[in-house]
Amino acid sequence: MSEMQPLIRRRDEAAVAILTLADPASRNSLSEAMLAALDEALGELAADASVRAVVLAAEGPVFSSGHNLKEMQAHRNDPDGGQARIAALMGQCSAVMMRITRLRAPVIAAVEGLATAAGCQLVASCDLVVAGAEARFCTPGVGMGLFCSTPAVALSRAVAAKPAMEMLLTGEPIDAAKAERIGLVNRVTDKGEALGEALALARRIATRSAEAIAFGKPAFQAQAGLPLEGAYALASGVMAENFLAAEAKEGLAAFLEKRPPSWGDVS
Repeated sequence: MSEMQPLIRRRDEAAVAILTLADPASRNSLSEAMLAALDEALGELAADASVRAVVLAAEGPVFSSGHNLKEMQAHRNDPDGGQARIAALMGQCSAVMMRITRLRAPVIAAVEGLATAAGCQLVASCDLVVAGAEARFCTPGVGMGLFCSTPAVALSRAVAAKPAMEMLLTGEPIDAAKAERIGLVNRVTDKGEALGEALALARRIATRSAEAIAFGKPAFQAQAGLPLEGAYALASGVMAENFLAAEAKEGLAAFLEKRPPSWGDVS
């Protein structure tokens, strides 16, 4: 791909940032270069306090085909059979997925077409997912002798264990309607409408307290892995800290005074 054509395109609409995977010729594969570009874009978003919500979309008929298999196979003749290079690639990919979960702003995937293997992992790593009616999702590695173990990490945290394991064991694609039923997708739109619906959702989120979301998103993720008592202890501490934040003071006062909150005027 030409150096003049970025693998990730960003455009902003007020407080919403839209990132677009822009390598349709490779089916938006998560090559080393694509992962590096995505990591850089997410890093820029993390440093941009004006961004209150992020939409992740893709150009072309495939959302993402996952890792670039030709790129992976190119290291078969390395002295170690390519193990070190693949381990580094998986580490790079995992770091990108963690960037999404750690981003202050919620990330909404707008999926049209196929999201497969690490592409499905990318979708599952997002906070919310909107899918076009013809979107499909799969983790097909088992059919190629390579179990989708890293996609399984995100998938098993997005849906219940048994539907996740069925996807991983069969490698068969599921449609958008089933993805919604098992909880991988929040809502399904007509074909071609996923981006518009995701943007509408992002705009609504962007009107909410960014400070509250910055408390709530990591707390939601942290408590999910704890026993009930520990989860309540963690959440109680977060609530107490959040209560003292400037936007909580403004938001509660606005509610009691029956007026809209003014987030931009608090400090």
